[in-house]
Amino acid sequence: METGAHIRLVLGRAAKAIERIDRGSIAGTGITVSDFSILEALLHKGPLPINTIGEKVLLTSGSMTAAANRLEEKGLIKRIQDPSDGRCFYLHLTKTGRRLIKEAFDKHARNLEKIVDVLTAEERSELLTLLKKVGKHAQNLKLK
Repeated sequence: METGAHIRLVLGRAAKAIERIDRGSIAGTGITVSDFSILEALLHKGPLPINTIGEKVLLTSGSMTAAANRLEEKGLIKRIQDPSDGRCFYLHLTKTGRRLIKEAFDKHARNLEKIVDVLTAEERSELLTLLKKVGKHAQNLKLK
């Protein structure tokens, strides 16, 4: 039986190898990982409040504001004030932003697909099930 320590080691090495491909793929788009994450969230979820996007892509309020400013200056997003709540701003992709992230995400998805090409459909499903099971258990675990 494999030990928890050995499983953690193998999982960590796999995660690092996948992260290398992931970051390299995003670097090829010409935008940062955080900017890619923001644009990708807008592509798949549609316009969202700035704070909601920050929560989804794990950026602090200050980092999210700086990223939104940067993306707006590049003409990739626009901020639109919520008419019912003047304190809230929604981020929208511009046509340029949509085109850039669509092309970048499609290329990125193809690169990530190459990683899992080694697995059958059944193995992919089993891997997801097991990772979710371990992850959920780890979240709920109380250590002494």
